[in-house]
Amino acid sequence: QVQLVESGGGLVRAGGSQRLSCAASGYTFRTYAMAWFRQVPGKEREIVASIRWTQNLPYYVDSVKGRFTISRDIAKNTVYLQMNSLKPEDTATYYCAAQLVGGSGYRYWGQGTQVTVSS
Repeated sequence: QVQLVESGGGLVRAGGSQRLSCAASGYTFRTYAMAWFRQVPGKEREIVASIRWTQNLPYYVDSVKGRFTISRDIAKNTVYLQMNSLKPEDTATYYCAAQLVGGSGYRYWGQGTQVTVSS
């Protein structure tokens, strides 16, 4: 089992920056990848960025490329999402997720943290 706890959400003005953190505990030595998803009411949850834990390989959805950066600190079992040049359309609940080695997909989720970008 892996437990994920997010922090860092809140209200920010358009053009501003915010950093989300997600601390993992449990079977973290089996982490294959971690990711950030986001969801707004009435829409499906979408992946924002992911990172292969060992290889440090990032992925970004097109809408955040050049603005968001995902990173991880293996020693702290923490993944970060640095969000710059925020837009009102980035407003959503952001969820951290983990995929373990040998697992199929992201099975472990945090509780979510709200990010609101005002125009």
